[in-house]
Amino acid sequence: MAISMSRTTPSALFTSPIASPIKILKIPRVFWPWQKVKLGPMSVSPMGFGTWAWGNQLLWGYQESMDTELQQIFNLAVDNGINLFDTADSYGTGKLNGQSEKLLGRFIREFEGQRQVGDNIVIATKFAAYPWRLTPNQFVNACKLEVEQIGIGQLHWSTANYAPLQERALWDGLVAMYDKGLVRAVGVSNYGPKQLLKIHDYLKERGVPLSSAQVQFSLLSMGGDQMEIKSICDSLGIRLISYSPLGLGMLTGKYTPTCNNLPRGPRSLLFRQILPGLEPLLISLKEISEKRGKSIPQVAINWCICKGTIPIPGVKSVKQAEDNLGALGWKLRPTELDQLEYAATQSPRKMLQNVFQTR
Repeated sequence: MAISMSRTTPSALFTSPIASPIKILKIPRVFWPWQKVKLGPMSVSPMGFGTWAWGNQLLWGYQESMDTELQQIFNLAVDNGINLFDTADSYGTGKLNGQSEKLLGRFIREFEGQRQVGDNIVIATKFAAYPWRLTPNQFVNACKLEVEQIGIGQLHWSTANYAPLQERALWDGLVAMYDKGLVRAVGVSNYGPKQLLKIHDYLKERGVPLSSAQVQFSLLSMGGDQMEIKSICDSLGIRLISYSPLGLGMLTGKYTPTCNNLPRGPRSLLFRQILPGLEPLLISLKEISEKRGKSIPQVAINWCICKGTIPIPGVKSVKQAEDNLGALGWKLRPTELDQLEYAATQSPRKMLQNVFQTR
């Protein structure tokens, strides 16, 4: 675990201020439908920001020269009411493993805004199911940071599909982190319906509430398993966190099957497989965005919010961050939700499910 966020003295808050040349975008302070939503014992913004790209060279082309703009993104988000940031101890490529957490820790320390605003930031980090993590103490050690408490400690994935004997050790690790007060809440990521119910019951017996479940959830990923997970979360009071709400970029309207500007690397292959079947959905997104005076990404993210989830779109440019913030402060009408969901069913290609998601 690489986050270092000590805020014990005022000087720690302003150790290395960086002037931000960008104009701060101010969105409506009263988010729809609440100023904040409950996530376990915490109150968080109805949308968070994902930081998978902050350190990932293979898929997202990260370079350390991007760090200044990433800090501007962080400041912009916090200044506009975003207080939930999702990360993981495995985010980063090669020697940059953990880079996302390191950057978040630095940005929090150097945040120039009000102390109260900075103190309300919630870091949701995911712990990888590394094969050597076999005891509760290994999870406890992974939590030892220069910060009073992690917001949400999450298991990044389940080992039920390939190392079922390790699964209990992972669950006991969550219990240990919670019991020792190292995290305010615990959650899971990439857990399918059956495993989600199992871990919920296991934790409940030990007096540990399961506060969140993070899965791929979007208009591109609303199949049977995902909707069953959503139903389970709703019935048990677990908050569903939607990662990849823009389908890795396919729901931004930026790409078409015939365009020559597809992303490089692994995403290009995925886009070539899925984009040719997305015309009905992309047409509906465009129609609604033009009618409402919003961007296509704003409509796609707002759909996730309307479904009662907390989307965590990834951001790696100020322009993206500004646009994502425009998904807040309004809501899609019921007829528009129906139109989008019908269009999604008429689009034959769906997002490939994460290989780590269990049943």
